[in-house]
Amino acid sequence: MKKQNTLGLILIFAVVFSVMLSGCASTSNDAESTGKMKSIKDMDNTLVLGEMWTIDSIEPAEDGTVLCEKAACLETLVGANEDFSLKPELATSWQQLDDKTWQFNLRNDVPFHDGSKMTASDVKFSLERVIEISPRVKSMLKIEAIEVVDEHTVKITTTELNPTLAGVLHYPSTAIISSKSVDTQGNLIKPIGTGPYVFESFNEQTGELTVVKNENWWAGEVGLDRMILKGIPDPNTRAMAIESGEVDFTVDVPYSETDRINALDGINVEKYMTPRVYRIAVNLAHEPLDDVRVRQAISYAIDRDEIVEHVLYNVGQPAAGPFLPTMVWANKDLTPYKHNLEKADELLTEAGWVDTNGDGIRDKDGKDLELKFMTYAERPGLPPMAETIAAELKEAGIKVTAEVMDYGAIEDNTESGNWDLYLAAYNIAMVPDPEYVLNNWYYTGGPDNGPGYSNSEVDALIDEARAITDLDVRYKKFNEVEAIVYEEQPMILVAYYGCAIVKNDNLKGYVFDPTAHDYRINAGMYMEN
Repeated sequence: MKKQNTLGLILIFAVVFSVMLSGCASTSNDAESTGKMKSIKDMDNTLVLGEMWTIDSIEPAEDGTVLCEKAACLETLVGANEDFSLKPELATSWQQLDDKTWQFNLRNDVPFHDGSKMTASDVKFSLERVIEISPRVKSMLKIEAIEVVDEHTVKITTTELNPTLAGVLHYPSTAIISSKSVDTQGNLIKPIGTGPYVFESFNEQTGELTVVKNENWWAGEVGLDRMILKGIPDPNTRAMAIESGEVDFTVDVPYSETDRINALDGINVEKYMTPRVYRIAVNLAHEPLDDVRVRQAISYAIDRDEIVEHVLYNVGQPAAGPFLPTMVWANKDLTPYKHNLEKADELLTEAGWVDTNGDGIRDKDGKDLELKFMTYAERPGLPPMAETIAAELKEAGIKVTAEVMDYGAIEDNTESGNWDLYLAAYNIAMVPDPEYVLNNWYYTGGPDNGPGYSNSEVDALIDEARAITDLDVRYKKFNEVEAIVYEEQPMILVAYYGCAIVKNDNLKGYVFDPTAHDYRINAGMYMEN
């Protein structure tokens, strides 16, 4: 690609026009009132980032991923190492005092972006606020009371034994904000955090988020002066944006384009494994998907090796259980279902589905074996994967109609039950513990149990495992859950997710974090001009 150019008067007029249109729709601090009319690409040491999702909210309690990981404004009490073990962040240490009581010791040198010091009262405020706003976080924390012991110590009492409490406090929505971030009714004014970047403005009309360098970050120097995050949900548009110089950094362009883009002058592509899996949820309320033999047949009909090589272009690897094999708690006895049409035929025939009229589609009691298959486009591997899987299932005699839909339509279908198969990419380590996924996906009524799976043995094993504090014993018990759902296939796992980071050669100091939701901006990044 050609090196990125200043856009001159055209972009200046565009920015001025955009500011005029946005008017009062922008949430900002006093820095915005300076009326900057200079092109963002003329600013030294400014990174323009093409985010893969539309940014429609900056409320950290609802979804802290953007502000915590991608804009690096907020930080959590607990961090995670590359192997998903926990490490201190805003908390220096923690101890479980008894079954229901934890003590967290805080750093005493952390200033908020407004200059005030972070204290135990801010931690209490932040956690109580997210518990009130987010039912998901509330269910994971299981907090009964938070006590301010002293300025830098908090004591947390849980409603029941909760060995994952420290891990949940790595979840982005539990990030610590100053109580000055909200008005007297508790509504967010602007997020005041402790991270390497300071919130400057958010345009509600365009979804553009701007942050600036925190000159007083407690953990050291910050590389960039400014970041502008733009939501670009279409992978092809993200590719065009990085090639044209509109953005300096983006993620997950079409995988078929990564080698070509990497060969362009001024751009480089880096590929990493992330804690995420391509998962097909199966609607167990629909016949014949309530039959385990049909679900297993679908899994055998999928050629995972072919998909990884020719659909994902090796940005990923075939999946067995829900966890990456490198995760310490993963059941390493599981192997990916191998492509086996003979086995699929055997299972489907046993279930009564055969092709009686020679049209290539199996039928039973006069009804064709036909399924609706939905996915979305923001992640570039999903649409071609759905198309490939549909073709592979047709070879097994299953007619599949694959449809790429916007996320709102998908939610409508899942809520109404108007679906059969749903392909998505799910994070498997937002909380670094197997309970997070196995409880949410497979426990009866779990928050991510879209298929409606219910198995009393699985529920009992999860209940037993979640009360175990010895990690080796805990992990082995959860391994039993993995083995059962591997056989029953209420969710068909296709491949572990790979991430393609695409960036301007002038961007230096980027370090990929394999524990991040998609990617994490690190403080050491800077633009070399």
